[in-house]
Amino acid sequence: MSIRNIILALGATAGLAACGDNIGEQTLGGAAVGAGAAAVTSGSLLQGAAIGAAANVGYCQLNPGKCN
Repeated sequence: MSIRNIILALGATAGLAACGDNIGEQTLGGAAVGAGAAAVTSGSLLQGAAIGAAANVGYCQLNPGKCN
């Protein structure tokens, strides 16, 4: 996976943060967005889901006021 695709996938994940009310919802939302970004960039769906889930949970935990 090229650096361009990684940047696009991370940008899509950050830009479409799917915050939820708890960590489970945040994980599922992030995984869905990450897998979608991976599909668009021809990347690994599993890897995209893992990155998306981690990024979304991390963002929502660090910025709880922006995820409601």
